[in-house]
Amino acid sequence: QINKMFGTVVVGVGIAGLARIRDLMNPMPSSPSEHLKLFGFVSRRSLGSINEAKQISLEDALRSKEIHAAFISTENRSHEETIRMFLEAGKHVLVEYPMALSAKAAHELWEMAEQKGNVLHVEHIELMSEEYKQLKKEVAGKDLVKGTLHFTGDVLDENKTGFPAFSGIARLTWLIDLFGDLTVTSATREKQKDKNYSRMTVHFQTANNKPLTWIEERGPGMRREKKINFCFTSGCLEDFPQAPRSAVGLFMQDQNLFAKKLLGQVSKEELAAEKWRILRCLDLAEVIQQHCEEPEKICS
Repeated sequence: QINKMFGTVVVGVGIAGLARIRDLMNPMPSSPSEHLKLFGFVSRRSLGSINEAKQISLEDALRSKEIHAAFISTENRSHEETIRMFLEAGKHVLVEYPMALSAKAAHELWEMAEQKGNVLHVEHIELMSEEYKQLKKEVAGKDLVKGTLHFTGDVLDENKTGFPAFSGIARLTWLIDLFGDLTVTSATREKQKDKNYSRMTVHFQTANNKPLTWIEERGPGMRREKKINFCFTSGCLEDFPQAPRSAVGLFMQDQNLFAKKLLGQVSKEELAAEKWRILRCLDLAEVIQQHCEEPEKICS
């Protein structure tokens, strides 16, 4: 494995795709990423080349014996289909979250990757930020009484990004990673079409029956921001702990983790825990969507 190289292709060149191309072309010295070699990128637009990377067709990417792995950075709506094509072609896959917009699809794709013996890796850079790592340290060992995580951001095109429980799954991932398994007790969504405004409110219970609330709020020009209010038996946490800037970019950290998986350097326990977390969050996202889309219950 020491000298093994994995040819890669980046599919989709939005903000994430461009970051992927940059990081693949400039791997961290003596990191697992040095085992990844960028062969080119796939885009619906005709771009020719980006830096030294050249554009190739999807067909060539799927067919090429030199390409072992695909980095999928397309819009959420097309993740499922693109993952499926590359897994069917026997390639490893790294995909930006959410891996699919339905739990059923996610479970099927995961099973398919396992049957083929291929790595399916879902990017979760939200767990890699210094801000989050500090928060996790701060929360560790404390007894939750109740908590709220409130996210605000600009408007998304849901036709592309999917239902807010899926497009905002990074927040759900935080809650599960901080407080363990959760059960949805209720979920509602308020939409003001004329104002392009949307607010999803989800109520969970922890395994110890403690209440947690997740609010995902989006409207024109809303600042991208997370607010927390976690109350413990020892007191409340309302501000993020101070955190240093990370020396290594988040996409690069994620790329290193993917390369480690390709090289067989991640333990079975870690892989199993990650699989559970990713699929559990997608299952919950689907439950939330079902709650929000139920017809209003009419109380007589």
